[in-house]
Amino acid sequence: MRSFLVAGGLALHLMVAMTLTGCTTAGYYWQLARGQVQLLSSRESIAGIVGDSRRDPKLRERLGQLQQARRFASEHLQLPDNGSYTLYADLKRDYVVWNVFATPEFSLAAVESCFPIAGCLAYRGYFSQAGAEAQAAKLKREGYEVEVGGVPAYSTLGWFDDPVINTMMRWSDAHLIGTLFHELAHQRLYVKNDTAFNESFASFVEQQGRRDYLALNDVPGIDEAAELRREQRNRQFVELILATREQLQALYAQPLEADAMRQAKQAVFDDLQARYRALRDGTWGGYTGYDDWFSEPLNNARLLPFGLYDQWVPAFAALWREQNRDWVAFYEAAARLGALAPNERQARLEALSAEPSA
Repeated sequence: MRSFLVAGGLALHLMVAMTLTGCTTAGYYWQLARGQVQLLSSRESIAGIVGDSRRDPKLRERLGQLQQARRFASEHLQLPDNGSYTLYADLKRDYVVWNVFATPEFSLAAVESCFPIAGCLAYRGYFSQAGAEAQAAKLKREGYEVEVGGVPAYSTLGWFDDPVINTMMRWSDAHLIGTLFHELAHQRLYVKNDTAFNESFASFVEQQGRRDYLALNDVPGIDEAAELRREQRNRQFVELILATREQLQALYAQPLEADAMRQAKQAVFDDLQARYRALRDGTWGGYTGYDDWFSEPLNNARLLPFGLYDQWVPAFAALWREQNRDWVAFYEAAARLGALAPNERQARLEALSAEPSA
């Protein structure tokens, strides 16, 4: 299944680390700097790989497909035309970064990390799993619920020419192409201090961009019916998680003692497990692709990425329709939306979400 943490932690410019004081903060920035340097030094030209008959044929074929999708991103989707995703990097590991999410025991509010350039994010990213696990352990000791998730894809918001990474290559072609569009969307528009806005915007561009691409291009090996089923399952899974989030939000607003709150919270998670099994064994006909996610203990932090990455996708779909499905007009409208004061932006997004879908 696709990681729902697809945007990854945002590395800051190396000079930022050199201006910091305090061992803990400086140590965190230096690991970002080291990881970014490793990533940059691992890059090589995709065109060079595709043109080299000595390289792995399957890799050459898939990167060749991505070259076509990269051109489509700029020419049709009006995404940035730069050096990003014209390069490839093999990091010799399964994930490029690991994100740490944290929440209080009786809240779905993220413990945010704030940075000079990227603003405040609902997670903290690490280039090493050990670093992420150490941060998670620290937050647990402080009483927070935590989730550590490996992230295959990554964006620096245009600070560097981001490469396609080996960590992305285990996905299907359709998924890989969509992720390319997602990450470029972050370069097109990014609003400081609003993770849900940024990720929902990029997720919409990913989904609609992929639909446009598959409608206009014959991509060998992509089973469109299978992709549609995958998208439907993913949407139903996310809807299940978001419904559980709403149940928990209502629960946490109640004036209950801690023990009673814990019991009621566990009942909500038990209900989630039961509803998932019914969906898996009924509507999905026994499809078990999400079993791994449910095999780990559930907590608030594990639910957090879903609200952040999917919350406003319907709103951006409505905005796209309002702009007559014109990508340039859509980006301009999205930028105006992003420039609103947070409360005005929230109200506008809620209004757009309430519009009937096409």
